[in-house]
Amino acid sequence: MMKIPYTTSLTTLFSYGLLFAFGKLRDLFRKFFEWWKDTNNLHGYAPICLGIEDFYVRRVYLRAQDCFNRPIASAPDSWIDVVDRYYDDTIKTLKRTTNTSKCLNLGSYNYLGFAASDEYCTPRAVESLKKFSPSTCSTRVDGGTTTLHVELEDCVAKFVGKPAAMVTGMGYVTNSAILPVLIRKGGLIISDSLNHNSIVNGARGSGAVVRVFEHNTPSHLEEVLREQIALGQPRTRRPWKKIIVVVEGIYSMEGELCKLPEIIQVCKKYRAYTYLDEAHSIGAVGKSGRGVCELLGVDTADIDIMMGTFSKSFGSCGGYIAASKEVIEYLKFSCPAHLYATAISPPAAQQIISSIRVILGEDGSSRGAQKLASIRENSNFFRSELQKMGFEVLGDFDSPVMPIMLYNPSKIPAFSRECLKRNVAVVIVAFPATPLLLARARICISASHTREDLLKALEVISEVGDLVGVKYLLAEPKKREDGRVKLE
Repeated sequence: MMKIPYTTSLTTLFSYGLLFAFGKLRDLFRKFFEWWKDTNNLHGYAPICLGIEDFYVRRVYLRAQDCFNRPIASAPDSWIDVVDRYYDDTIKTLKRTTNTSKCLNLGSYNYLGFAASDEYCTPRAVESLKKFSPSTCSTRVDGGTTTLHVELEDCVAKFVGKPAAMVTGMGYVTNSAILPVLIRKGGLIISDSLNHNSIVNGARGSGAVVRVFEHNTPSHLEEVLREQIALGQPRTRRPWKKIIVVVEGIYSMEGELCKLPEIIQVCKKYRAYTYLDEAHSIGAVGKSGRGVCELLGVDTADIDIMMGTFSKSFGSCGGYIAASKEVIEYLKFSCPAHLYATAISPPAAQQIISSIRVILGEDGSSRGAQKLASIRENSNFFRSELQKMGFEVLGDFDSPVMPIMLYNPSKIPAFSRECLKRNVAVVIVAFPATPLLLARARICISASHTREDLLKALEVISEVGDLVGVKYLLAEPKKREDGRVKLE
């Protein structure tokens, strides 16, 4: 787990303590006012929203709501048009204006730049729109399977190196709907402690027993596996019907690469299935964009279930599951995301097919290879420069996801607002998406960013970092040739 600097931890806890204390005091006065004026109109009904989450939304989130849900009026390219808003005190909410601000986009998952107009992908997506319409208006098992869907599944299976694949209309649902079908009561899911919420919800809904191992720690995974195999199922102590270990290729809130080779070795040793979520890694890393398996030299045959999404590197929407033909056939007969949900939009399917062809060079150009080289160079350059400036940046090199730690609740909106004033759009992430004390700004780099874009972003972030006070890591002192510290 991440070690928070002692002073930073104290000041962050003190800040949240003040917010909590004054918030509770205001709630007490509000209840007294409602009782005195009899303004409570619930008439015996219990409040729908209760608990600490409701308190957090009212007393913390609403104070920084202008930093979230910002509408944009353009494609999510390297530069975007952010709609200007103002706070209307009469209705206590934000209202949009007709004005926009052109901002450098450091928040979208547009890793390879396909989300904007593309010379190869866009014309083909438009043609598919004319031929197939925006929606099939049907599920896959009824009238929702077009020739594009069949082609897409074949294309995805070939791209990731698996015998078969199944696509769904939403990436989040791919995890939350697939896991309950793959494993049920009597099974065991062992999940990384920092897995995405879609995995958490899918695991909870499966009915299987869920155990967690320390983030990206194969040694602790082995301890958990050995202990659970020895104990067996609760109460009955019977052997587990099935064990699935679930990890991510690149952790979306950490920017960290999975220690996949070591985890696979542990899973093989204890005969546990491996489920790999490549939402942020497929298309973005690896020599030919095939994800962490290619980057880390892992044979895809060693991964039992490969999951990914199309809303990042491929500039579209939806998700996929790739596995053996038997597993995919079973999922198509039993997965609610396939049986009951509307099929992925045909133009979205065509966009994915076209982008994969560009990545593989099947469009007759080298643009795919250039995009892959650009995102790697951009990501590593940006990460190294942020670290030199003294920011606490999480994650690994080659990862396009770069969380900058903010910690303090007052610095979360301040960092976002000051960046926006300087025409740089960043995403800030706080509770409940992260633990309460580990708020951060999450930078996402794209192949479409030019070196000039990155230099501007670094200049603004450095300036804002000094202003807000989030350069937590002091630069290492320079040394002379004799090894002594060089005084400036």
